[in-house]
Amino acid sequence: MTLTHARVSNLKTNVAAISIFASAGMAAAKFAVGIAIGSLALISEALHSSVDVVATIITWLVVRVSDQPADAEHHYGHGKFESLSALFVIALLYVLAGGILVESWSRLREGAPPPTLSAVPFVVLVIDIGVNFWRARALHRTARETKSQALAADALHFASDVLGSIAVIIGLVLTGFGYAWGDTVAAIAVAVMISVLGLRLGRSTIETLLDRAPEGAAEKATAAIRAVPGVVGVERLRVRMVGPTHFIDAIVNVPRTTPIDRVEAIKRTAQAAVSQALGDADLTFTAVPVARDNESVRERIMVIARNSGLAVHHVTVHDLGGRLTVSIDLEVDGDMVLSAAHDIAHELERSIREDFGEDVEVDTHIEPLEPELPHGTDASPERVDVIKAALAGFAANGAIHDIHNVRVRDTDAGEIVNFHCRAAPSMSVIKVHENVDEIERALRRAFPTIKRVISHAEPPYL
Repeated sequence: MTLTHARVSNLKTNVAAISIFASAGMAAAKFAVGIAIGSLALISEALHSSVDVVATIITWLVVRVSDQPADAEHHYGHGKFESLSALFVIALLYVLAGGILVESWSRLREGAPPPTLSAVPFVVLVIDIGVNFWRARALHRTARETKSQALAADALHFASDVLGSIAVIIGLVLTGFGYAWGDTVAAIAVAVMISVLGLRLGRSTIETLLDRAPEGAAEKATAAIRAVPGVVGVERLRVRMVGPTHFIDAIVNVPRTTPIDRVEAIKRTAQAAVSQALGDADLTFTAVPVARDNESVRERIMVIARNSGLAVHHVTVHDLGGRLTVSIDLEVDGDMVLSAAHDIAHELERSIREDFGEDVEVDTHIEPLEPELPHGTDASPERVDVIKAALAGFAANGAIHDIHNVRVRDTDAGEIVNFHCRAAPSMSVIKVHENVDEIERALRRAFPTIKRVISHAEPPYL
């Protein structure tokens, strides 16, 4: 389940706040009992818990800052405040561990008296173990859901408290059996555990600050992007973590024949795929157009024209014994002078030869660009009936039949005729086009005022 930003922020803040009270209560109880019985191990564990209180307060404050959205000065958000706070807490733990070791060595050297034993410290430690175990699990679960380093550090503190309390119990038991050094050795064990756990957390935090890619994140993101339709390949991908968010920079190959709006759709699909694979993710998608191995000659020519901002159609290509011949209809502004239009056509032909070789034969037919919104009116019903009858006559006894939906418009350039017709569903497109084209030519011969004929062939069941 994907958590919303507000839900993540509230969850982290609430868990951190509850942890403050748990840490403070148990630290006070252990410190009071440790002073009363003279146990260095219990006092050390109480000081450890006191550092946890400070750490938890810092965590509670930091998660409120780290969850703020990106701004003009922090383009990647404020998530690394959590990493900085984790480093500060780790430093406190090492200072504490060093102090415990110094005091333990002093007691061993001077032969300090063992603590006074009773049932009270054991009861306090058992309760402490239960509370810390419960809080460690809750914090670890929340840290995993929200990818919070600050909460992960807090969970580690509570887990170390559990181990520390167990070590203190062992030390007190050894003291009860007559081993005077048991309590001091238990204090040393607490210091060593603090150091080892701090080292583990410090490594993770420093790796995040150094922008080390999370393990497996790059592979998951790459696989998610490659699975998006329209993606040819992933040229390069980089991942960094800022708080709980994966920031991903990807250079992705897409077919150069893909329209721009389709590339944008591919980007949106890739963002959704990466978010599903990694959770909270911010993808920067750089599309690099590439030529596919199966790209046809016609597609390559259309790309060349599109890159030059030219409108072309009726691209025909023939292979004459290994030599290509290309014919293109190029549309330019009808008011353009011939010399300017010829320069445009010459530049297009030069670009095609650069791509296919100097021996390619290119012929460009220059024609005026059709206006986008030509003025026109519907022809009279009588005129439509005349043209409809003529179409039916041209189609009689042929492969094309059922001429219908005939429309005729009068424009400044001449008449435009649209009609629908039917053909056998098993007929090839080439055959259909040949038969329809014959009807269109016959209609233009019969009615010279017709500028253009647009037909739509369909199978009988439509």
